[in-house]
Amino acid sequence: MPEVMACIDDSASAPAVCDYAAWASLRLNVSLSFLHVLEPLRYPGEADLSGNVWLRSRDSLLQELASVEERRNRQALEQGRLILNAAKERAMAAGIRGADVRQREGELAERLHELENEIELLVIGARGEEHANQMSALGSKLESVVRAMHRPILVTPFDFKAPESVLLAFDGSATMRQAVATLAASSLLQGLPIHLVMIGSADDEHWAQLDAACDELAVAGFTVHTAIRPGEVESTLHLYQTEQRIDLLVIGAYGHSRLRQFLVGSSTARMLRTTRTPLLVVR
Repeated sequence: MPEVMACIDDSASAPAVCDYAAWASLRLNVSLSFLHVLEPLRYPGEADLSGNVWLRSRDSLLQELASVEERRNRQALEQGRLILNAAKERAMAAGIRGADVRQREGELAERLHELENEIELLVIGARGEEHANQMSALGSKLESVVRAMHRPILVTPFDFKAPESVLLAFDGSATMRQAVATLAASSLLQGLPIHLVMIGSADDEHWAQLDAACDELAVAGFTVHTAIRPGEVESTLHLYQTEQRIDLLVIGAYGHSRLRQFLVGSSTARMLRTTRTPLLVVR
């Protein structure tokens, strides 16, 4: 059964990840699962014993290294269990009847790929443990997760605020037409006004694409506002979002024209880095 899955670590963004995941689970009426992935390279060794090789036999050194590794893993796993239990308690306080907790070892993107068929929506913080105090930094694993996953991903800021309005960056591509169809059929954003915004020239073709998307959402019961704005994608979207006080941005992982160039490569990281509201990435 598809579920909302939230990636949890020990960063300052973890409470907001919990809250947004609980919000999404309740709106979608699906189960909630918290995932903590212990990445081996994330936890360095407690001591560098390489300089002591000449003091002991090879077998003795290997035994000590194995003991250090085992102790480090036990501590990290226990810390992960505490994080997961805290997330579950927080979700239950928000109205979730029960939440599953999972703990895995390995690379985050690989573990998520293995679980992808169980995920309806992935929730992850914009900044993880490694960049918790760096507002301009991007979580080191986030971009690889965005590229690897084929499920919608809700990227959260540090603070939770239940979304009250939505901006969908529309470019007329197959990806964004599918995103419109997905949102129209989903309960995640039902009842929230949606602003369909296209960046480019206000010609007849663009208005026709925008009007078709508007009609599809309107039939599904959404209140829809449309706009075409010239300018650079990132700054223009953020300006429109600020002007209209929109608190959730929806954007495609792939598209065409300038939005495609914008979302592939370093521009993806720039948008994720600069947004101060949740960002829903669709494929």
